[in-house]
Amino acid sequence: MRAPALFSSAAAPVLLIGGWLLAESRQPPAFDPLHDAISDLAAIGTPDRAIMTVALAGTGLAHLITAYGLTEAARAGRLLIALGGVATIGVAVFPLPAQGGSAAHTAAATVAFLALAVWPLLGAGARPALRPPISIAAGAILLALVTWFGVTLQAGGPLGLAERAAAAAQAIWPFVVAVSIHAGLPARR
Repeated sequence: MRAPALFSSAAAPVLLIGGWLLAESRQPPAFDPLHDAISDLAAIGTPDRAIMTVALAGTGLAHLITAYGLTEAARAGRLLIALGGVATIGVAVFPLPAQGGSAAHTAAATVAFLALAVWPLLGAGARPALRPPISIAAGAILLALVTWFGVTLQAGGPLGLAERAAAAAQAIWPFVVAVSIHAGLPARR
C-alpha cells in the first residue's frame, strides 16, 4: 500500500460526513436530513452550497488517491474506486438545479453509488479485509444499502437516511481496508 492511501481513505468519510453535517447546520429549519438528499445541500440556490460542493469534490479526489495507493486490492476493484471518485467529482460539477432534476447529476450519482458499492466484490486480495469472504460480505452490504436508497428514491420513505447510510458506508469501507493493510505491515526499523 502506498502511504497516501491511508490518509486519503481517512479523508473521504471526514470530508463527506463532515461536509454534509456542516452544510446541514447552515440550512433553514425546513431542511430535513432524514428525508432530504445530500445533493440538495449543493443544489443551485441552496444557502452555503459551496460547503457541500467542496466536500463532494474533495471526497472524489480522496477516492482517486485511495485507488492509486491501495495496491493490495485487485486492479478491477481499484478501477471501480477511481470511477466512483471521478463520478463523485461529477456530482459536484453538475449540481441539482433550484427546481427539478439534472440528467448529468443523476448519471454521475448513479455511477458513483454503483462503483463504490461493487468495488469490494472485484477488489478481493490476500490481505485481511480484502479476503474473498470479507469482500463479498462488504460488497453485499454496500449493495443492500444502495438498493435501500434506490427503493426510497422511487417509493418514498426516509430518502436522506438511506442515502447517508449508503454514502457513509461507501466512504468508510476503503479506510477500514487501508487500516487493516497498514496494521498487517511489518514494523520498520
